[in-house]
Amino acid sequence: MEQETRTRPGGTAAVLWAVVVLALCLCLGCSAVRDADGWTPAPRAASVAAAAPAAVEAGRKVVPLGRAVGIKLFSDGVLVVGLSDLDTQAGSVGPGRECGLKTGDVITHINGQEVDTIEQVQTILREDGDRPLTLQACRGGKAVQLSVQAVRNGQGTYQLGIWLRDSMAGIGTMTFYDPATGRFAALGHGINDVDTALLMPMETGSIMYAEVADVKKGKAGEPGELHGAFDVYRDLGSLYANTERGIYGVLDEDGLSQGGQAVEVAAREQVRTGPASILSNIAGDEVKQYDVEITHVYPADQGDTRSLMIHVTDPELLEQTGGIVQGMSGSPILQDGRLIGAVTHVLINDPTRGYGILAENMLPQLS
Repeated sequence: MEQETRTRPGGTAAVLWAVVVLALCLCLGCSAVRDADGWTPAPRAASVAAAAPAAVEAGRKVVPLGRAVGIKLFSDGVLVVGLSDLDTQAGSVGPGRECGLKTGDVITHINGQEVDTIEQVQTILREDGDRPLTLQACRGGKAVQLSVQAVRNGQGTYQLGIWLRDSMAGIGTMTFYDPATGRFAALGHGINDVDTALLMPMETGSIMYAEVADVKKGKAGEPGELHGAFDVYRDLGSLYANTERGIYGVLDEDGLSQGGQAVEVAAREQVRTGPASILSNIAGDEVKQYDVEITHVYPADQGDTRSLMIHVTDPELLEQTGGIVQGMSGSPILQDGRLIGAVTHVLINDPTRGYGILAENMLPQLS
């Protein structure tokens, strides 16, 4: 069996360097738009489905953050990210493809045993690879059951000819924190697998302390990106949901709030075109405020993660990043003393412009 070499992060290194890679290249079926952290909308529902937009609770207050953090996500099942043929004495065979597996399937059980890691799949193949295997998988939100016979390679290892992924790690931006519940929201879009573009089915996950080391400046046709380091041994909170409107979790400590002041969450009708600002962390662990312009507020049916069009006008941010870069997804957008949304996408041909999600669309998942 071929398997994706990425396994659950941790290892022996205390600090991992990452290039904003929570699938941080969200293409929305259009080469001119890229997610400012990089994931693609997926047809498969997250383990905790996003709730429908709801009216903002009167006076609901949260603390805007804008802080970069490391993010670890472990899958619920193992994701099939590729299928390949294997060379055997009988010729080229592809057990995974031939049994009906497809890229994007999530294998949850083999012979009735639950599998969440590549190592668990390898163990079953070592022990039962000489017998037919029954696979249970999730495809587009529906359960499928398949039968497959592994083949033995020249080294005596049983293989299925499938590439798997069971975890992802990278750097993203925290959007806001609810001091009443201890829950937080980040990214403003889901974490999608980089190969299949599907929303990663999440079993567990966490956020870690991180610092931004440097910035690759964005330019027309070439989105920039934040480069940073995160401490794999310093968890700051746990995740409970990966949805199309962001990732959500609970903080273990309130250090990330940095004593920030809680502000009201704006309802859609309170959001207007005109001056606004974003909070973002583009160096070290310092969060700064930068000027932007809201140039368009889209109707509710235009899509939850592209509710606003923003234009970066701040000279300092333009000098440092060229505008919106990968890694800035989740940066809170403020207007008239309220939290109105979060940065989600950048226009590839104009990094000074991008999209944002309304904060009111992110709130229901905190309930």
